[in-house]
Amino acid sequence: MPTTTTHTLGPAEVTVRDNDDHDRTDPFLLLHGGGGVATMTGFADLLAERTRSRVLLPTHPGFGGTPKAAHLTGVTALARLYVDLLDRLGLTGVTVAGNSFGGWLAAEIALLKSPRVRRAVIVDGIGIEVAGHPLTDISGMSVAEIRTLSFHDPGRAPAPAGGGPGPSPDVRALIGYTGPAMTDPALARRLSEITVPVHVLWGESDGIAGPEYGKAYAAAIPGSTFTLLPRTGHLPQVETPGELLDAMLGG
Repeated sequence: MPTTTTHTLGPAEVTVRDNDDHDRTDPFLLLHGGGGVATMTGFADLLAERTRSRVLLPTHPGFGGTPKAAHLTGVTALARLYVDLLDRLGLTGVTVAGNSFGGWLAAEIALLKSPRVRRAVIVDGIGIEVAGHPLTDISGMSVAEIRTLSFHDPGRAPAPAGGGPGPSPDVRALIGYTGPAMTDPALARRLSEITVPVHVLWGESDGIAGPEYGKAYAAAIPGSTFTLLPRTGHLPQVETPGELLDAMLGG
């Protein structure tokens, strides 16, 4: 069964759900997006069950009511925190996989060139600027509005927790890392410096960042592989988890 532990890394704390009862070889670090850690827990269990690997699923500081250290003011700072976590745990051969904001974060971790990271998987990532294919601005949207854009079939989306009007606390936490535009104008250029293998996977019905945005993401990373996932939107790990896992393990 997964355990949940809070790790203190310098002035920061991070809460991590850890399937540490499985084989400790070829571990995974899973990184959630603006929808919060709940969008990744089911997939974490499926991944651990299928691969018998150790799967770490942190809650990004500031999400889910967790504390956020003052120095965690950007995506790169959070990426450094997770590299410190891998160092603390002594893990090697790690696959870093992230969805949406977590995809951006996975790219930033790859750019730090930690010898502990073996490869990266970016699932409907955000962060780059693509001419003619901008990200949908979700900063003022309600959870229900974001949900409609995030699914190929919104009827299959889980019911939103709390639901009221305006952005959720997790979306506000997200903007605290990314800024209101949720992009870094220099990121596409910097992605050319990634040296580990990268697999970019994208939902064909993503209403937040469309497939052309995903193709541009992959094109910016030397030697990356791009896979388009049918009948799924911005959250493949929620909407079509089995298909996503098959593509991840096959790529």
